[in-house]
Amino acid sequence: MSSPKTLARIAGLLYLGTSVPFVFAVQVRSRIIEPGDATDTVHNIRASATLFRVALVADLVSWAGFLVTALALYLLLKHANQVAALAMVAFVAVMVAVGYSNTVNQYSALTIATSAEYANALGRAGTNAMVLIFTDVQGNGLDINELFFGLWLLPLSYLVIKSQYFPRVIGVFLIIAGLSWIAQFLVILLAPSLKGVISLLGVGSDGELVFIGWLLVRGARGRKPAPAVASSRESPSVAI
Repeated sequence: MSSPKTLARIAGLLYLGTSVPFVFAVQVRSRIIEPGDATDTVHNIRASATLFRVALVADLVSWAGFLVTALALYLLLKHANQVAALAMVAFVAVMVAVGYSNTVNQYSALTIATSAEYANALGRAGTNAMVLIFTDVQGNGLDINELFFGLWLLPLSYLVIKSQYFPRVIGVFLIIAGLSWIAQFLVILLAPSLKGVISLLGVGSDGELVFIGWLLVRGARGRKPAPAVASSRESPSVAI
């Protein structure tokens, strides 16, 4: 059985190794997909088809990595509260399921944009419109997943605080990060006219970077020993 410090560093490596390909995929899509412009989007996908495929694979790898990361954190933190640890893994499992289902839309956009059969059947305008629809749906799915980006951090923050492996402030940073993701989700769905504040709300999610950095550099510190409790069964001393 690995020590808590070793397990914490493994979780940190998984967390970082999962986040990097995810961010890479998001950045690639943001440079290739032109919102509302079907013609330019299709042109960009065709011109950067290999890069778009790499981003797709990066997404697939990252979703699996998120689940493995959650399992590593479960092993590290389950002693603090079993129910909270299970809730954390459950939220990540839903997030991963949504992510994999949503990746199908990106794959469909790539297939339609790069296959001559669709252009012959639907015409250029029809093909471009279909590609734009799938990229829009993919973006909508990612917006919905922001809810789970935040939800899993809430039980995680509780576990971090209760575990005694980390400073309590790390747990506070994770609470802020979780609420930040949830707030972004609510703004997108309930107040789309306020999308300009999303970049401001996104600053709160930097708390995850603090947690990852602590896992990698410091691991998990030793827990404080429980105070000794005298046994009620001890026989009282008898004066002679």
